[in-house]
Amino acid sequence: MTVNDIKNAKVKAWVEECVKMCEPDQVVVCDGSTAEYDRLVKICVDAGLATPLAKKPHSYLFRSDPSDVARVEKRTFIAAKTQEAAGPTNNWIDPAELKATMKGLYKGCMHGRTMYVIPFCMGPLGSPIAKYGIELTDSEYVVLNMDIMTRAGEKVWKYIDDNFIPCLHSVGKPLNNGEKDNGVWACAPVEQKYISQFPEEHLIWSYGSGYGGNALLGKKCFALRIASVLAREEGWLAEHMLILKLTNPQGEVKYVTGAFPSACGKTNLAMLIPTIPGWKVETVGDDIAWMKFGKDGRLYAINPEAGFFGVAPGTSAQSNKNALEAASKNTIFTNCALTEDGDVWWEGIGYPAKGKLVDWKGNTRDALPKDKSPKGEEFAHPNARFTAPAKQCPCIASDWESPEGVPISAILFGGRRPSTIPLVHQSRDWNHGVFLGSIVGSEITAASTIDASQVGKIRRDPFAILPFCGYNMGDYFQHWIDVGNAAKDKDLLPKIFYVNWFRKDDNNAELPGGFMWPGYGDNSRVLEWIFDRCDGKDNFIDTPIGYMPKEGAINTDGLADYYKKTLPEILKVDVEGWKKEVKDIRENHYPKFGKHLPKELTAILDELEARLNK
Repeated sequence: MTVNDIKNAKVKAWVEECVKMCEPDQVVVCDGSTAEYDRLVKICVDAGLATPLAKKPHSYLFRSDPSDVARVEKRTFIAAKTQEAAGPTNNWIDPAELKATMKGLYKGCMHGRTMYVIPFCMGPLGSPIAKYGIELTDSEYVVLNMDIMTRAGEKVWKYIDDNFIPCLHSVGKPLNNGEKDNGVWACAPVEQKYISQFPEEHLIWSYGSGYGGNALLGKKCFALRIASVLAREEGWLAEHMLILKLTNPQGEVKYVTGAFPSACGKTNLAMLIPTIPGWKVETVGDDIAWMKFGKDGRLYAINPEAGFFGVAPGTSAQSNKNALEAASKNTIFTNCALTEDGDVWWEGIGYPAKGKLVDWKGNTRDALPKDKSPKGEEFAHPNARFTAPAKQCPCIASDWESPEGVPISAILFGGRRPSTIPLVHQSRDWNHGVFLGSIVGSEITAASTIDASQVGKIRRDPFAILPFCGYNMGDYFQHWIDVGNAAKDKDLLPKIFYVNWFRKDDNNAELPGGFMWPGYGDNSRVLEWIFDRCDGKDNFIDTPIGYMPKEGAINTDGLADYYKKTLPEILKVDVEGWKKEVKDIRENHYPKFGKHLPKELTAILDELEARLNK
């Protein structure tokens, strides 16, 4: 298929306009076939950009440029018509100004390269919740990753109409006069990187980065930043949430979504292996959930992605065995270390490497006798990734591609909080749940910052979507309230909970790492309580902060004795700690949103303070 064969006039005109601006040597319309995938892989291997892995069938290792290893928040823009529409937590540039700058960069940017046209679907093909886009890119790496992360290729064309989302991407490194990459990852200098969303136009332009969500435009750019705008316009929710399927010993099923900031165990929870007998957790999605009301008045969710773009370091048989198995074949690895026998390795994988390793920068070094490295000397970059097909996950739910989605019974929020926040508590109603989502955050530790003055402060990440919301966060809170108000039957809305796996007591030598809760598979004990609460079971007490488990309501059979001793402490209301929390929210968090902060949330904060003072 060629550009001339594209039947949709709007799509064809847009592609031709971009070809004229970017001036690629050739244009290839991707068909999404295995033959195409293998041909593009061979191009990357022959160019010295990818290494086949002997230990993992049909899998390859890429190394990026050290300047291009993660999302670049300072170069990510919401180019709304007004700064107020973008809100106080987004980087804003006037759209006309940004387009002028980027058109200058795009002019001739694909010299010496191929422009690939990728038609793709976010969600199961034909789903009433799915959306469609077309990404233009000059990166084979992007095509390969998009092939795993989305439903891409020829099968998508019959669903694409004039409402497609146009996504333009270039690595920003033209090859003139016969130049070659010579095995070097192509990207532009940091100051020339632009990851730009134009919310009023439903348009995405990305330039200068070839990495992750900067370049795989179906991921954060479309599935969250632009989709959050579409969701607001159309009355649904586009969320940075896992989706899991929970089955009790009686065979009853409930579906749960959850939003957690980075490093809070989100993917581990999505693929959890329960420690309590008879319970089963299956994965519907590990990162993003789109939710719409079904005909029966319940919220139904789809996972808009087709793969996992997972953080490799810290993924082990203990933390996430299912993720390791999902990435055992047909997987792209980026910035991991390479072993002598043709496998990948990273810090926290659960075992030391042997012999010599080629680190993520391409240097050969002796392996260490453990699976940790000094900070700054890691063999795998801390943000090293694996891109694996979701269908390869051993715990993938049979209905994960259900076109109508799965009905959601519970929504979880959580952050990394060593004090104050209990193991679990439930909101009293939908708006109280919105309040809990609005205050999500993690405590800043010495390990997570170079600014010692910030240690102990709370880094708020409302709904775990702060970097990914395409408009004013205050209006986003209001949208959640509006969705609750739009429910035909409020009793059918998901119940909302706040969990915290990370309470600490560093003075208790019995506790591994000082953590007062074991986490991982034992989080199934909390899921059991949540499951029963969704059925209205009388297993709770009313407290100033919401509903909490009654004494004995959390199953402790088989739990280590030292955790049984700490459980009452992490199921208490820390009144003084919560008073400090209220003060921080009132003085440092909510004022950011000004007149856009819904009055309902201020009222709930006032009510919380009054309950704590009784």
